[in-house]
Amino acid sequence: MRRSSFIEGTFIATFAIIFIKILGMLYVIPFYAIVGIQGSALYAYAYNIYNMFLDISTIGLPIAMSKITNEYHTLKMMDAKKRAYNIAINIMRFVSVAVFLTLFIFAKPLAILIIGNLTGGNTIENVTTAIRFVSLAILVIPYLSVTKGYLQGHNIINIPSVGNIIEQIIRIIVVLAGSYIAIKVLNLGSDIGVDIALLGAFVGGLASYTYIKLKMKKSKEQLSLTEDNKKDNVTNKEIRKKLISYAVPFIIINAVSSLYGFIDLLLVLRTMEGLGFDTITVEFIATSISTWAGKLNMIVTSIAMGMSVSLIPSIVESFTLKDWSTVNKKINSALKIILFISLPMAIGIAMLAPSIWSVFYGQSDIGATILSVSIFTAVGLNLYMISSSIIQGLNKFKTVYIASISGFLINGLLDVPLMLLFNKLGLQPYLGALVATIIGFLVSTNIALGGIKKEHKMSYKETINALLKMFVPLIIMIVVVVLLKYIIPVNLEDKLSCILFIASNGLIGGIIYVVISWKMNIFKDVFGEETIDKFKKKLKRLTFKR
Repeated sequence: MRRSSFIEGTFIATFAIIFIKILGMLYVIPFYAIVGIQGSALYAYAYNIYNMFLDISTIGLPIAMSKITNEYHTLKMMDAKKRAYNIAINIMRFVSVAVFLTLFIFAKPLAILIIGNLTGGNTIENVTTAIRFVSLAILVIPYLSVTKGYLQGHNIINIPSVGNIIEQIIRIIVVLAGSYIAIKVLNLGSDIGVDIALLGAFVGGLASYTYIKLKMKKSKEQLSLTEDNKKDNVTNKEIRKKLISYAVPFIIINAVSSLYGFIDLLLVLRTMEGLGFDTITVEFIATSISTWAGKLNMIVTSIAMGMSVSLIPSIVESFTLKDWSTVNKKINSALKIILFISLPMAIGIAMLAPSIWSVFYGQSDIGATILSVSIFTAVGLNLYMISSSIIQGLNKFKTVYIASISGFLINGLLDVPLMLLFNKLGLQPYLGALVATIIGFLVSTNIALGGIKKEHKMSYKETINALLKMFVPLIIMIVVVVLLKYIIPVNLEDKLSCILFIASNGLIGGIIYVVISWKMNIFKDVFGEETIDKFKKKLKRLTFKR
């Protein structure tokens, strides 16, 4: 197994996650067509609950495992590193079963909490059964997550990334084949089709876990999983205490991230119903905000996901060695890469939202409007995830709690007032919930980065200067895409017309952004001169071979 550098690990993980998220985006086109609006709402209800309980069941151990593995590996404590892995697996064995039983047994009260008195759509019985089907995944995914964390702690990014791809492909096969056969072939109804589709998370996780364990079996010595490690002077109790102390901040961050969507789902359902919207429209709006727009946002949020996989062990390594200048450099690198990539993507998607929504879910003015604003919650989430990863890597747990909880509370407190305000102003009320989410993420990010700056005198001047320079290619890209929308026609009822419109506008806008950024040396500012020089050399070698 080969170790990866920070930038290389970031590219590997980000590429794998982007590929996975693209698959995750594309499968919803046939799936949405198979199960319909009501079936898709049922799927969204179950998955929102599943994601929240998954965060509880993993209790932050995967990233904590990555962190403690890298720490012990850097200090040459191979025995402690192995014991930490075994202890994490044992903890997970207990927690995953307990959480599965809780979710399975209390599925009906959770279903009642979600849809309340809403009638004319999915029933409490439908939602209860769907939650029980998806809960099976809790029995395997937590083990998979801890194992990935152990590999990532060694800066081995390629094996977990391949495992992620296997998991997604198998899951999508089960989702599409299962729902199609149940609904279109056996005529069992959309609720049964959704139940079978929800089993995909369990089957995909099992396939990925099997692959990763086989790879680890071949590299036992490299991963310190043999019996001949020199005993380290650290007790299991100390390791267990450290694992839990590292995991707690991740619990809060993961739980808060899931709760954002879940609270939005509940509050939008209740508020829109109170404003007089019909049940079908309420279910469509609530699940579009909490799930289906989020599926399209994945392409943007995957950048932070991929980066955090490589960022945490990399920052822990520098932090363990007390190399503060390198820590500062890595923080600025992470922030610059996030902004450089996610901002143009978000702006482009917002501008092309009507066509994009039409391709995936069919023409809908409401859906397109939701997407055009929701995509900027992805940028806020990216900044929140990276800033949270940074402060966790630096063991600033108090700052983690304050930043995460403050942002979440602000989001929850602003949701209903902003929806009512937007309605009063004659705007679409549901957009208030999205604005509240953006504000919440930005507050959390500001608290996190401000805390590091104050305590360790970190400087974000590099990031600010790079961001100011980015505005030039961004503005030119926006102007070009606006002009192209008047030149290139599109028929929102024709998927092929929409695809060609998105491809042409996206390609031209992307080229404009990249070329101007290259000419202005923004690439060097963001990725570093050394990385760009390596890229140029590889490009020259490829050209020479041809």
